[in-house]
Amino acid sequence: MKNIISLLFITLLVFSCDSSKDKKEEVADKTEKKDLEVPAFSGGNAYQYVETQVNFGPRVPNTSAHAETEEYIIQQLESFGAKVQTQKFESDTYDGEVWNLTNIIASIQPEKKKRILLAAHWDTRKIADKDTERKDEPIDGANDGASGVGVILEVINAIQKAGSKPNVGIDIIFFDGEDNGEPQGLSGRDPSKTWWCLGSQYWSKNKHIPGYSAYYGILLDMVGGVNAQFHKEGYSMKYAPTIVEKVWNTADRIGYGRYFINNRVGLITDDHYFVNEFAKIPMIDIIAHEPTSGDFFPDFHHTHKDNMEIISQETLKAVGQTLLQVIYEEK
Repeated sequence: MKNIISLLFITLLVFSCDSSKDKKEEVADKTEKKDLEVPAFSGGNAYQYVETQVNFGPRVPNTSAHAETEEYIIQQLESFGAKVQTQKFESDTYDGEVWNLTNIIASIQPEKKKRILLAAHWDTRKIADKDTERKDEPIDGANDGASGVGVILEVINAIQKAGSKPNVGIDIIFFDGEDNGEPQGLSGRDPSKTWWCLGSQYWSKNKHIPGYSAYYGILLDMVGGVNAQFHKEGYSMKYAPTIVEKVWNTADRIGYGRYFINNRVGLITDDHYFVNEFAKIPMIDIIAHEPTSGDFFPDFHHTHKDNMEIISQETLKAVGQTLLQVIYEEK
């Protein structure tokens, strides 16, 4: 009986020590995250970046608005102290045009070996094919294009102004020529070619630095709409499920769970697909969509409703603050 009692005592002691150790580690982890000096994201600043892009007019390639916006984005990045370069290339379109396109690439903290890639597209659609009026006219693209650029610009601004810096370097790519694929899908002229996401297709096969890679990437698309909801997109879950969970769990923990919905949805061919498939960098897509709607996307998608009236500082803040928290928690 004494042996049994002694064994029981030792077992309880070991369990007690292990439990104490687990609790200490849990407390230490929470303390570490609590002590992080994560800068505040300004939804107001991001809104201004979006509005400035929209004020140039639709950013359709080969137009003056497109050229002016390129200059503006580069100036903003350089004003934040980012190192900027451009990747110029030509691409034909589904309807027989030849476009002069530019991927805008930037980086901060280039000395850091561990890197995170943030991306968005900066062009706009040249037709409003889902609208009932003015279908052949280009759209403002306040949400579909400008919102992702606006959030990333403010993320970089916030990091550069902060006294505390993250432990990782940040690279940025603003992809061009994303939003002008054929309305019905693949072109009959060449069914083997995807006419969407021209910039990410080009960069993924012609990286600005040979052999470039990143720990992971996050793509932003339509991230500024009022009451937007971001579900767990199919390709993101296929290629980078742990990054999806990291971002969604972080958003929920810091109070933005009503935007980041714990629900898996179908596959969306967006810039992240080509970065995953060709560049071999695990990238997720934070993209607004409504899986219960007939069109899968919000009703502004590819219509003239996609203007500043649907842009919310609160939504921009939810996405931007979540990104900052994720970045600063990287070790």
